[in-house]
Amino acid sequence: MTPTEPLVRHTADQAAVRPPLPVKLVIAGGFGVGKTTAVGAISEIEPLTTEAAITEVAAGVDDLSHTPRKTTTTVAMDFGCITIDPTLKLYLFGTPGQERFGFMWDDIVEGAVGGLVIVDTRRLDDCYAAVDYFEHRRIPFAVAVNAFDGRVAHTLEEVRWALDVSEGVPVLLFDARERGSVRDALLVVLEQALARTEG
Repeated sequence: MTPTEPLVRHTADQAAVRPPLPVKLVIAGGFGVGKTTAVGAISEIEPLTTEAAITEVAAGVDDLSHTPRKTTTTVAMDFGCITIDPTLKLYLFGTPGQERFGFMWDDIVEGAVGGLVIVDTRRLDDCYAAVDYFEHRRIPFAVAVNAFDGRVAHTLEEVRWALDVSEGVPVLLFDARERGSVRDALLVVLEQALARTEG
């Protein structure tokens, strides 16, 4: 072998194979709306979570009235990933839902092409901060209304009106526990991001 010859010879097929394009998406929303559940439902790897037990002090701050069985909460972020096809891999970052952890959002969202804001219709007030965040930073996003116990308290149009989001922002019904439902919601966010780049 001469010094100019490669140490490893690649076939034409091997040379054509490229790793999938990495794309960062953020999953946001209020406390207990299903962000950790959604990441866990779709991730092809064991998701990284930063769950901590809800203490008596935290219980006095966080509204547990609609989530009485919730015993832990995200204190930094959730992380997972899913390969959409051989050309595209999504890296998912879930934000903490409590307002007191809002200082982390800029770091978590940096480099993201879009966001999915999860909403619990029993507590619409909890998602205003997430909607405002993406609107003010002009990051494409969709609103996913999580069906707790298979029910929602308001129609999608009522949710759109209450959140005051434009017609260009998709508002959809989904189930954070169902892999296919989470996948479809993430694909809607990808479409929003693609439309923004083409626009």
